[in-house]
Amino acid sequence: MTSPPSGTVRCVGGILLDPARGLLLIKRANEPGRGLWSVPGGRVEPGESDTEAVVRELREETGLDVIPRTLVGTVTRGPYEIHDYACEVTGGLLRAGDDASDARWFTREELAEFDDRGALADRLLVTLRDWDALPAPATRPA
Repeated sequence: MTSPPSGTVRCVGGILLDPARGLLLIKRANEPGRGLWSVPGGRVEPGESDTEAVVRELREETGLDVIPRTLVGTVTRGPYEIHDYACEVTGGLLRAGDDASDARWFTREELAEFDDRGALADRLLVTLRDWDALPAPATRPA
């Protein structure tokens, strides 16, 4: 793990995509982004690896146990350098906790609706689209 530049806060996020349910997001209970839906995650604590931080943050915010897989992408938002990892759920029960006031699965169509209403974190939909990290579009009966 490399150290971020001085003044930068290293953070992680977990991208959980389920073919049947969509993308898991949490509603932020605290700043930054209070009241907005975002990928679950948070700050990397001193001495903690990204993998350890993803596991801890997702357990705290969603109640789920995960295994972080690949780094999907990195974004910088103000002082926060956020490293988002694709994750696999291995256990637990979905519930909002810690810094999350709600947690739920979103379809691709719901993500677009929430983005139109300004309910998603800044540039979340565009970033996930650029990373090819959105749920598949709903299929329509023939």
